[in-house]
Amino acid sequence: MALDQVDRRILAVLQKQGRISNSDLSETVNLSASACHRRVQRLESDGYIRNYVALLDARKLGVPTTVFVEITLQTQADEVLDAFEKAVARIPDVLECHLMAGTADYILKVVAENTDDFARIHRQHLTRLPGVAQMQSSFALRTVFKTTALPIS
Repeated sequence: MALDQVDRRILAVLQKQGRISNSDLSETVNLSASACHRRVQRLESDGYIRNYVALLDARKLGVPTTVFVEITLQTQADEVLDAFEKAVARIPDVLECHLMAGTADYILKVVAENTDDFARIHRQHLTRLPGVAQMQSSFALRTVFKTTALPIS
């Protein structure tokens, strides 16, 4: 299904205000409430809208430290990649894992209470991941910009 400009406006609003009422959304995008509701349902069923979530404050939840971990594997054999990906997905402190092209095979985004907590995560989880040859960690000093909103043109 191709997206028209109304669909794009709906998506732009919803990804920034996921709890907006259908009435307010329909007014914002200049549609009737029923037409807006049908479009949102279609966008959900077609997979453009995957989920609705609450974005939580890491600082208030006691995990203000963000660490990016570059991981190089011993080999890129399918069974090693699969084993690594299954194991890393079970670590609750890892928010993101990306298979990369470049110097590292994977980049992880990890949250921790502080450097001591990251040392625990590193020791108990990261060093036990299968197939790891090398790891390099970089601590974020400050988040300058962060968004979950995708560009919609």
